[in-house]
Amino acid sequence: MKTLVASAAITLALATGASHAGGVVEPVMPPAVIIEDTSANTGHLLVPALFVIFALASLN
Repeated sequence: MKTLVASAAITLALATGASHAGGVVEPVMPPAVIIEDTSANTGHLLVPALFVIFALASLN
């Protein structure tokens, strides 16, 4: 009877210790990857070029 109680106590102690051993751990998230658009955009040159063309055309 003593061995049954002792083995039950040891089993309970091991099972309880294993379930609380890890604790609460915050999840690890991978860092966010930000990709910058590096393509050349020549749209900002279009308006001044058209202005110069129309200004020269209006002088003639």
